[in-house]
Amino acid sequence: MNVIEKTIELGDGRSITIETGKLAKQADGAVVVKMGKTMLLATVVSAPNAKSDVDFLPLSVDYKEKYAALGRFPGGFMKREGRPSDYEILVCRLVDRALRPLFPSNYHADTFVSISLISVDANDMPDALAGLAASAAIAVSDIPFLEPISEVRVARVEGEFVINPNREQLNAADLEIMVAATMDNIMMVEGEMKEVSEAEMLEAIKVAHEAIKKQCQLQVELAEAVGSTKKREYCHEETDEELKQLIIDKTYAKVLAVARLQNPNKHERSASFAAVKDEFVAEYSEGKEASEVNMSLIGRYYHDVEKDAVREMVLEDRVRLDGRKTDEIRPIWSEIDYLPGAHGSAIFTRGETQSLTTVTLGTKLDEKMVDDVLFRGKEKFSLHYNFPPFCTGEARPSRGISRREIGHGNLAHRALKNMLPDECPYTVRVVSDILESNGSSSMATVCAGTLALMDSGLQMKKPVSGIAMGLISTEGAKKYAILSDILGDEDHLGDMDFKVTGTRDGITATQMDIKVDGLPYEVLEQALMQAHAGRLHILDKIAETIAEPRVDLKDHAPRIVSLVIPKEMIGAVIGPGGKIIQEIQETSGAVIVIEEVDGKGHVDISASDKEAIDIALGRIKGITAVPEVGTIYKGKVKSIVAFGAFVEVLPGKDGLLHISEIEHRRLNTVDEVLKEGDIVEVKLIGIDPKTGKLKLSRKALLPKPERN
Repeated sequence: MNVIEKTIELGDGRSITIETGKLAKQADGAVVVKMGKTMLLATVVSAPNAKSDVDFLPLSVDYKEKYAALGRFPGGFMKREGRPSDYEILVCRLVDRALRPLFPSNYHADTFVSISLISVDANDMPDALAGLAASAAIAVSDIPFLEPISEVRVARVEGEFVINPNREQLNAADLEIMVAATMDNIMMVEGEMKEVSEAEMLEAIKVAHEAIKKQCQLQVELAEAVGSTKKREYCHEETDEELKQLIIDKTYAKVLAVARLQNPNKHERSASFAAVKDEFVAEYSEGKEASEVNMSLIGRYYHDVEKDAVREMVLEDRVRLDGRKTDEIRPIWSEIDYLPGAHGSAIFTRGETQSLTTVTLGTKLDEKMVDDVLFRGKEKFSLHYNFPPFCTGEARPSRGISRREIGHGNLAHRALKNMLPDECPYTVRVVSDILESNGSSSMATVCAGTLALMDSGLQMKKPVSGIAMGLISTEGAKKYAILSDILGDEDHLGDMDFKVTGTRDGITATQMDIKVDGLPYEVLEQALMQAHAGRLHILDKIAETIAEPRVDLKDHAPRIVSLVIPKEMIGAVIGPGGKIIQEIQETSGAVIVIEEVDGKGHVDISASDKEAIDIALGRIKGITAVPEVGTIYKGKVKSIVAFGAFVEVLPGKDGLLHISEIEHRRLNTVDEVLKEGDIVEVKLIGIDPKTGKLKLSRKALLPKPERN
């Protein structure tokens, strides 16, 4: 067994080791990446040949966390790892987006990358090692790949940047981004911030890149040690240079003319482009057998013509497909309170992209339960993003939630979450349904989410808007155009998709994918500043609809009143078998949730009307109140005995009203004055220090009779 290891020091006492040659040797490439107790096994297998008529890379990336890695059993009846969690899917997307652009463009074999967390320290963040593990597995294989990549997380903790922080450090950070890059170029950025500036974010990217360079060099050395620098030969694309040139000659000018019509209607524009292709196919096919016409090649070459023509128009004319200038935002209109049954709702429409978003407010009982390998707990804020086929005019069914929907929802979630109130008693769910889409639907979700949250009456700290930036450039960005608020076509045909969200005071989240090599930091800086201007423009439009949150919740929204009670009183409020709390909920109509936090009882009382809350609140305060000598109570006679009456002065608390304390005159029997069920005003005149029994007096509140 020939086991090879390479190690890199992180500079803070930690090191990362890449090992190959011990595990999974039948895969095309396999490595184990170790950092302390955390270990990831990454494998890659690529089919020897591509399937027919495939003109793209069928790449699949899977990330799986094993519960045994932390010595835990999976939850549920089966006690077995099931479908990927949202977190695992998000890690898959981070790795996929970094790897995909670096396979040769003409490599189309089925390729599967699998990453498994096989051991972990609970304080580590293993997702930061997943990109390195995947790239290293490819590096030790014979699969064609342009150059190694790696991913690192950088966080700013107390003003200092930390590479691959642990969970404790991350909780104290005001900036956290995941960056993927090659030795020379940034490929992907994703993260969240607490209103940082564009310059601060750019600095964090640069810090991350310096760490990535060392990890890429380590992979080069590993590949050399393994002897895998020579990659497999392949031929996955049929080519026809004569047909390619014919398509260019016959269609390029026509496509450019269609692009220069600057039609803002996506479907009409697409139909015009398709008509040029159909005209060519009809002319080219005349007199030929069907077998002589290669529609796959025609489609590929025509797509290249369309891409080149649109890019030429933008770079030379400085105008876009829909007629806008490079920094111009599409027309925006929005509306709030559209759905009367929701606790908050909004429509946000920008060009041909539209989100209908709702806000639902709930109690602690509605919190999302999370049972991942490294995190067990509850989440009070969730955001769900739905992208039905009809929003792009597609005639197909909607089957489940896609990875894209989870990724876009996560970006919008990160954009908004730090702007929710710090002391928010509600569980909050935001749902964005995309009703139309022509680019930047995740950013429309952020804007619609802001509107709906303010419409609900939840006191957001500040409004948040989002914008997607694009780029069209020549090699090395010698000539380029940065595009604000990109269309779907501009995303597809362009070189960058850079989403930025934030308030007027700083960035709250970002996601960037770069599809070209050698993009200078100056271009990224310009894109960030252009995004800043666009973000402010959109915030102004949001303010025209609603400038600040409603002063109060809507009438049908749940009201929540919170109070803290002594820990020892929790049992008294709940009662034996939950009897007392159930009775309070039944008689008041309120929902009561009690939790022990930091040695105290935290009580949330929720209902849709104030009267129900007041009834429940009064009962709980009565149960938890501490009797004080000298206090006057209005109590109910619970029982009568020969020597007096027992009066309930507080819920569950009886005191003895001795027969001698009922009136100033001498009584022979208690029922001369009182009977069970009477409401009587009494004064607490003493508490037995040993037993805690209450001594009551009625006569202390009655005027003394005059002596004859």
